[in-house]
Amino acid sequence: MGDFQTLPADLPAPVDDGACAHLTGQRWPALPLPGTDGQQHDVSAWPGRSVVYAYPKTARPDHAMPDDWDMLPGARGCTPQSCAFRNHHAELAAAGARVVGLSVQDTAYQQEAAARLHLPFALLSDADMALAQALALPTFEAGGETLLCRVTLIVRDGVIEHVFYPVFPPDRNAQDVLAWLSAHPA
Repeated sequence: MGDFQTLPADLPAPVDDGACAHLTGQRWPALPLPGTDGQQHDVSAWPGRSVVYAYPKTARPDHAMPDDWDMLPGARGCTPQSCAFRNHHAELAAAGARVVGLSVQDTAYQQEAAARLHLPFALLSDADMALAQALALPTFEAGGETLLCRVTLIVRDGVIEHVFYPVFPPDRNAQDVLAWLSAHPA
């Protein structure tokens, strides 16, 4: 198993294919999702600002990642991205935003990552892809799975206010979100 805490220098960058151009201004669907904290989370009902970072799949020490994972633009970097949101969690909260991660892995898979990485926020599971379909989030295929492309959404009072897509490098995403929040106070 490789080191998924750091990013290789030659990681291919994803391109903006326009797959998220429709999201700004869209209402978040009322779809409660299970979280690693044992709660159901309905982002559409949350007041104020929320940061929802969608990611493909976190690496686990006991599971191999799909072949050529590092060669798929935008695939590699879920662990460094999650760790960056963990490291900047207090600053994001001080900026008035709650944080959650989102992937299509089931909650049990996500709980391992949340515990191992000591995440102070929930990871939400869209295992049936109902949210991905409702928002028409971009996906890709790897290792026989349909996975979410990496995108970070700022949701304000149930409406998508800003979209970060493509997200690259993923370990800088939390800092980019903080900079945007500072430039756009609520």
